[in-house]
Amino acid sequence: MPVLRIATRASQLALWQANFVADSLRSLDPEVTVELVHVTTTGDRVQSEPLRQFGGQGVFTREVQAALLDGRADIAVHSLKDLPTVPTAGLELAAVPARAPVADALLLPTGHSGPASLATLPRGARIGTGSPRRQAQLLRIRPDLVCTEVRGNLDTRIRKLDAGEYEGLILAVAGLSRLGWSDRISLILEPPTMFPAAGQGALGLECRHGDEATIRWVSQLEDRQTRLAVDAERAVLRTLEAGCHAPVGTWATWKTPETLHLEAILIAPDGSETLAAASSMHRPLAHNGGVNALDAARELGANVAHLLLKQGASRYLV
Repeated sequence: MPVLRIATRASQLALWQANFVADSLRSLDPEVTVELVHVTTTGDRVQSEPLRQFGGQGVFTREVQAALLDGRADIAVHSLKDLPTVPTAGLELAAVPARAPVADALLLPTGHSGPASLATLPRGARIGTGSPRRQAQLLRIRPDLVCTEVRGNLDTRIRKLDAGEYEGLILAVAGLSRLGWSDRISLILEPPTMFPAAGQGALGLECRHGDEATIRWVSQLEDRQTRLAVDAERAVLRTLEAGCHAPVGTWATWKTPETLHLEAILIAPDGSETLAAASSMHRPLAHNGGVNALDAARELGANVAHLLLKQGASRYLV
């Protein structure tokens, strides 16, 4: 039986994700051997600076991908929102499993009851988030909020919140639920309040191009509806030529089993202006889930991006 080696970061969440994929592969055949290969990324090493200032795209993926390319591993497991939308030469996105919840969440210090809305936060409250997307959307609603960079594992960030460094903390619902922190969620921030990042809540499983044996194994974990939705979202970023640190939010939802609806927003960093666009496609699964369906999803994302560009999105993408 084959030995499948999974390259992964060593953070708590990354290891949860890698072990989830490993267990899923073992469930296909109990005799398969799956091993984890731990990799340290630039984003893991540099904890003292905002991500957008030192790393750009790929700060949590480049070294993991390198382990695939040099043969140390056969599969890379990524948080899909961290994976650049421009494919890496020699690699392919072999599967996207079923998606976890896509929304962001507000956490309050321990002992505080959840607010009915962002409006109930104290004036000038310090909110822990280094994401320009989250910051812009918060400032759109509450210009008085003070958004502050926060780094580290989930438990580290939550300890800083409880120690009084912030009055609130914004994290992804998916990561909180995966690591057992759901009970700390005070408020779920769903669209139109806050649009998630492209691919948020989904995992991306990469393999070496041409490694057909591994691709066959991994492709069995693909969830086609999730794949079409995230490909549409990622096409928005790719067409805008925007990275994962751009103030862009996307949200693809299945309105019916045959209708995929995509919304996207781009917000001025200070929250002073919001550009929005939306479109739908019908019967994308009619192509038997093949390449044509993926092309249609990507075209949907490109069309929505062009609607944003017509509104002047370029001025916020420098």
